[in-house]
Amino acid sequence: MRRAAVPILVLALTLTGARAAPKAAKPTAEDAPSPALKQRIATLALKQVDFGSVSLLPVRFAGSRLAGPIEDGGRTIYCVSSRMSGRTFGKPERPKAVMRYAADRLDVIDDDEVCTGHRSQPFPELDALGNAR
Repeated sequence: MRRAAVPILVLALTLTGARAAPKAAKPTAEDAPSPALKQRIATLALKQVDFGSVSLLPVRFAGSRLAGPIEDGGRTIYCVSSRMSGRTFGKPERPKAVMRYAADRLDVIDDDEVCTGHRSQPFPELDALGNAR
């Protein structure tokens, strides 16, 4: 009986003109963080241990990415990732940081799941700032 219900449901939805759920809108230029905010995000990321803030060996950054702003339950989230080499011998590390932006303040939070599945863009500000130190 269940198998017969599926085609009938599809036919009913087609005849009534039911539409699929709308796709999430692509981020617009207005959604992109300002250059000053990107600089602040890069600076805060480089203060994290995962990004080599505590390292006797010099590190190099390449392919850094920034996702956000992401609205999650009333929070505005930015996700930062990079490829960092120099601290270990062998393959590069892949540090990640999740930051909450509220009231013109950035805080690092522990919530990697919120970043899954979001589009990211190149983040050359982190590469330049990290490689200059």
